[in-house]
Amino acid sequence: MGASKRKAKKEDAQPAAGTLYYGDNLDVLELHIKDESVDLVYLDPPFQSGRDYNVLFAEYSGERSAAQIKAFEDTWKWDLGAEAAYRKVVESGGSVADVLHAMRTFLGENDMMSYLAMMAPRLIELHRVLKSTGSIYLHCDPTASHYLKMLMDAVFGPARFQNEIVWYYKGAGISPTRWARRHDILLWYSKSNDFYFDPDPVRDEYADSTKKRFSHFIGNKRGGADYGEQALNPKGKHPDDVWQIPILAPSAKARLGYPTQKPEPLLERVILSSSREGDVVLDPFCGCGTTVAVAHRLKRRWIGIDITHLAIGLVKYRLLTGLGARPKQDYLVIGEPTDLAGAEALARDDPYQFQWWALGQVGARRTDQKKGPDQGVDGRIHFHDEPAGGKTKSIVISVKAGKLKATDIRDLRGVVARESASIGLFISMNEPTSQMRREAATAGFYSSPWGTKHPCIQLLTIADLLAGGGVDYPPPTQVNVTLKKAPRPKTAKKQYELYPQGEENDTAPEPEEEQD
Repeated sequence: MGASKRKAKKEDAQPAAGTLYYGDNLDVLELHIKDESVDLVYLDPPFQSGRDYNVLFAEYSGERSAAQIKAFEDTWKWDLGAEAAYRKVVESGGSVADVLHAMRTFLGENDMMSYLAMMAPRLIELHRVLKSTGSIYLHCDPTASHYLKMLMDAVFGPARFQNEIVWYYKGAGISPTRWARRHDILLWYSKSNDFYFDPDPVRDEYADSTKKRFSHFIGNKRGGADYGEQALNPKGKHPDDVWQIPILAPSAKARLGYPTQKPEPLLERVILSSSREGDVVLDPFCGCGTTVAVAHRLKRRWIGIDITHLAIGLVKYRLLTGLGARPKQDYLVIGEPTDLAGAEALARDDPYQFQWWALGQVGARRTDQKKGPDQGVDGRIHFHDEPAGGKTKSIVISVKAGKLKATDIRDLRGVVARESASIGLFISMNEPTSQMRREAATAGFYSSPWGTKHPCIQLLTIADLLAGGGVDYPPPTQVNVTLKKAPRPKTAKKQYELYPQGEENDTAPEPEEEQD
């Protein structure tokens, strides 16, 4: 395949549940994930398919700032980072190098080529960590699926291609100039011919007309062969390569506020069909953690990787609220600050990541999703302390990594008043001065409808957060609705019980189904 690979540390071991890594997935794969240690890979690499198609193919010089995926910046740029990734793969030689070189000859230097250049070394690493019996599902859309399929052919081999799965959904936008775009693509490849696949857990229900037609034994003659009397499989219809699964509506209870969030039923089909309980499932672009949450619920071990602390915070919150899983107790988190030195290093190296991390410690959401003026508000917490249908209250948050000023708390009080917030929270790396504490104390208390009192201005240091400190806001009906709670899993439905008068004949063609 070409590109050289660094061996992962042999001492690294996965805990019973899983591991959540903060960092660039290429670095994490090379340094931490051992050869042939993963049973199933699902990845949904960020890509701005909604941008004007022509813009994706516009050529650029190689002088733009280094490419790096940030939360909600769902795109790649051709720059020096993409050029370096391209050269590393091409100079290693092999089939991947040949395909990538041909693509650049055809595409030139543009955002699409950057995406492919950055994906190539990651796909090579994913091939390395996948077991010989393992599978990989690459989620993409028709904008880039044909290019990615060529890359996958180069990495895994054309003979390892198993299916191009179409995820069909309703509710997408309609253009007056073309057919409505209503599907994504999942490219399924195996590492070898000896791969695991079990369709039984994800079989579909037969159409009513098919049930009626097969309500008694009937003959089955096809291609000149007589397969005798046939009956429907009692477990359901063998699933095909078109999956009709609804997207998450903007108001869905399961939505966590992450724009690329995928529905859990989609990941259930992938995980149930291509892994067993106890197998290791890896998502190198885990985002808000749908793969991680489903794998955890289905009793698989898992590895999740993301390059933003925003995503890591969302995954932790989702595991806690949806599955009761806690870091250190039920899974490991690697790459997050665990002491003041680590927090200081993060603040120095990337202030925006530091803000995301600090806000994540208190279950808050960053106010702006892009860099720019914050108008005194770095994050918010929304909560309810009134009976159902009551008003949503808010906590505004200011995060300071550097030197503190005496006016910081006075400014926060002004923001609380301007935003009509109930509470203001000031998070700082350094210890607030006595003057700042006096200023906070004079702000008084917020009184909940239940008679509890909570300081209107609260001060927390990073040391407080690392020691388990948190925001003081109203019990007993305290509900943080900033990050919507992940729904608790429901009891699994029974398998379809259709006409148990006979099992499906494995040597015969699948009974043909009529469409309703």
